[in-house]
Amino acid sequence: MLVYETIRDFLNTGGIVLLVIFFTTIFLWSLIAERFFFFRKTYPALLQKLEAEWMAREDKSSWFAEQIRQCLISQTTRELYKNISLIKTMVALCPLLGLMGTVTGMIAVFDVMAATGTGNARLMASGISMATIPTMAGMVAALSGIYFGSLYERRAKLKSEELYETLEFRTIKA
Repeated sequence: MLVYETIRDFLNTGGIVLLVIFFTTIFLWSLIAERFFFFRKTYPALLQKLEAEWMAREDKSSWFAEQIRQCLISQTTRELYKNISLIKTMVALCPLLGLMGTVTGMIAVFDVMAATGTGNARLMASGISMATIPTMAGMVAALSGIYFGSLYERRAKLKSEELYETLEFRTIKA
């Protein structure tokens, strides 16, 4: 119960923008988890099926065989890169949401100043926390996703290149 109250107080301190950053981060990490399970579980089975399909072909040297090979590689490459651009978009979005939190927090500070007519630090403290906490949260969320976005993009590129070697095309010797 104490953990729930602590999280609730933290989210209230940062304002509504912090809640948006929280759900954006959950979405980002669900995409990262999906890619993790794809590369660990789904891709090896997909590659095995693809190799079996290619090896079952009798013709591996005609123009038609090359077109089928290119189609298989293209479909698999599309699966390899799936959701990576969305991960990178979420990473770019998190700091922008943090900046939006900064703006809304500063508006709250200026509202306090306009209402009281002074720069009372105690009254401005909630607005300042609404300005700084979402900024920090947006940056932390983005940093946590940058590594995995780059990792999965590199891995997809490497696996895509390996497909060309795995599905060997035999040229007709004249």
